[in-house]
Amino acid sequence: MAAAEVDDYLAQLEEPKRSTLEALRRTILCVVPEAEQGLAYGVPAFRVDGRPVAGFAAFKNHLSYLPHSGEVLAALQVEVAGFATSKGALKFPIDEPIPEELVEELIAERRREIARG
Repeated sequence: MAAAEVDDYLAQLEEPKRSTLEALRRTILCVVPEAEQGLAYGVPAFRVDGRPVAGFAAFKNHLSYLPHSGEVLAALQVEVAGFATSKGALKFPIDEPIPEELVEELIAERRREIARG
């Protein structure tokens, strides 16, 4: 996995998708500075100790935060109540980054899930 892959992914996006996801990338790296960056299934992913803890993707009319788990968003129903969600994605507007506090909690929940095994 390489940060250059994420750079390339972001470079292909139009504004404001690019800057919104660049802000999310910075937030993720502030929360888990030890994360390895790269692509998984064609979209940016961040791994800690070989396990994916966060990711994101751009779509035509929205952006998605990907916790790489079907359990994280269900565990944080109250925290994600203002967002459209599916089992494995939190959708957000192309020009509004996810609040840092929410990213911190999403990653913390994913790491707790990994620790539980």
